[in-house]
Amino acid sequence: MHVDRERLRRDITETGAFGAVETDEGHGRTVLTGSEADRDAREYLVDALEAAGMDVRVDPVGNVAGRWVPDGVDPDTGAVALGSHLDSVPRGGIFDGPLGVYGALEAVRAIRASDRDPARPIEVVSFTEEEGGRFGIGTLGSSVAAGDLSVEAALSLEDDEGKTLADRLSAIGFRGEDRVDPAGWDAWLELHIEQGTRLETAGASVGIVGAITGITNCRVVIEGTADHAGSTPMDQRTDALVAAGAFVQRVSDIASTVAAEHPAAVATVGKHVVEPNVRNVIPGRVTMELDIRGISHETMAELVDRIRTALDDVARDQSVTVTLDRFRDDAPTQMSDRCVAAATGAAAAADLTAEQFHSAAMHDTAKVGRVTDAGLLFAPSEGGVSHSPREWTDWDDCAAATRALAGSAARLAGADST
Repeated sequence: MHVDRERLRRDITETGAFGAVETDEGHGRTVLTGSEADRDAREYLVDALEAAGMDVRVDPVGNVAGRWVPDGVDPDTGAVALGSHLDSVPRGGIFDGPLGVYGALEAVRAIRASDRDPARPIEVVSFTEEEGGRFGIGTLGSSVAAGDLSVEAALSLEDDEGKTLADRLSAIGFRGEDRVDPAGWDAWLELHIEQGTRLETAGASVGIVGAITGITNCRVVIEGTADHAGSTPMDQRTDALVAAGAFVQRVSDIASTVAAEHPAAVATVGKHVVEPNVRNVIPGRVTMELDIRGISHETMAELVDRIRTALDDVARDQSVTVTLDRFRDDAPTQMSDRCVAAATGAAAAADLTAEQFHSAAMHDTAKVGRVTDAGLLFAPSEGGVSHSPREWTDWDDCAAATRALAGSAARLAGADST
């Protein structure tokens, strides 16, 4: 199968021009759901899907799918679906998401132009709001499609300007009435940039993911006593920020200990709100949010338990009041053995060096993988940089990873000629 490198490059760079931002280095873009840039990116995709002979549909939360039913194939047969997303973080790069969407389309073009005859329909999908840049919920579109979030709840979400998702999608003409249903797919594959350096370090062309990290978020509140910074003696203070500092160090120590046995386990205290946050007032309250990840749900639970115990220790030692609320708990997602095998075989058949490892970042595949067999492939990221205009994947690497994607899809669709 032949992947057209230049056509793939053109699709990605054209999409990268929508929402383009000025930058001294690299190629940046900002594409938030319901923006003019989002409309332009979606319209470009719809045109490209239709030009490739695919039937296009749009669901109520703006998920876009193009469908190819090969001649002689029962249209009711479960499809093999491929894709990713088109939105970005503010001032993001041009590869995160679009490589997966246009790699998927190029894979379909390659299969159609080959002598292979798929036994299943093949779909190309772009999910809405994977990054959470406008409505604050990542993997929003795939969550709805997979049944984790209702259409009604999603459409009623409000952004910082008080506009709902329904408002934003209606304004750009992408609040559809069709259905995108991953539970009805036979399999799903996503191609994404690695957003790390493992492939680059190994000199490998393709990453084959075995599992996607789970994510747990906790909100911790530490309350002390706000008081005068000058007139309150050191031995009479109950400083919430001092207690918070001790807690943050404990979190780091605990995570390092657990990671010695489970290297994928990580914990970060990434958000801090200090009150009253005034130079001459002893901090009386600190609110923090934690990000805990791992590829074992049991290990994630162990981290939370140890952190909770550490927080109680800090409360006792520092005479502060504490609470911990575990407000998010997404379990890790294991990739399907047959999807991993298809990707491994396809990479070998294309003479590409492949490495297998876990994904430390969340992707739409984590949602889809809970309702159908799923696989995730990575292309190398130069320097591991992502969510930045400096994000870059060499065009030859894009084409190579797309060849692996096409071969994987062909195998899953029963069109492998080897």
